[in-house]
Amino acid sequence: MLGRFLELSIEAPDIRASLDFYSKLGFFEAAVGDTWPHPYAVVTDGRICIGLHQTNLPAPMMLTFVKPELRKHLDAFEAQGARFEFRHLGDEVFNEVGWCDPSGHLIRIVEARTFSPIDAAPRGAVPGCGYFAEVALPTTSLEASCHFWEKFGFVALGESALPLPHVCCTSDTLDVGLYPTRDIPRPYLLFDSDGVEASLQRLAAQGIEPLANLSAALRSQAAAVLLAPEGTPILLASGLA
Repeated sequence: MLGRFLELSIEAPDIRASLDFYSKLGFFEAAVGDTWPHPYAVVTDGRICIGLHQTNLPAPMMLTFVKPELRKHLDAFEAQGARFEFRHLGDEVFNEVGWCDPSGHLIRIVEARTFSPIDAAPRGAVPGCGYFAEVALPTTSLEASCHFWEKFGFVALGESALPLPHVCCTSDTLDVGLYPTRDIPRPYLLFDSDGVEASLQRLAAQGIEPLANLSAALRSQAAAVLLAPEGTPILLASGLA
């Protein structure tokens, strides 16, 4: 119902620094259009696309989806409980709306793509942090959050203990993991690494070191967290499957 997942939209004060960081992780750039008036770039590993916006966004991080003919779907969104935080609509503007899930995570819907589709990673591209699994979101109520995401077309797969107790809500284009805030205090990009220590050794050769201070829940796992220049935390964990 939300449409097709487009990107994780992130405020990036220094796009060049962010691009350098993600290239070291094995990400590559997508060709962007001229939709946005501000500096904008997109990086991807072939599974997750990260939109780097050098401007102030409605939230520092947003899940952005594409829904053609957006204005025709507003009533249906509201019927499912959407309470719009912003509505930019009109014949002379790029149509977009946004609202929050029960834990305050902002969802943005735009009417068209803002970068070219990605068919495959370039030859020779090697992921530096493993296989992208999901966007991990902290929630104050698993029940309320599951109900919300299911209303908008996701399917809750039931609670899992890997890498921490959570519920995965899946769709054709994105998986969202819902975690108690005591375990995951902020949103993460979660990657399944075949070996966290081996991944960290490869990244150390690129000058990338993990954070030293982890939550108690993450310290109990085979896990590490990287921090991108714009502040995006990337969680590497083993044994997700």
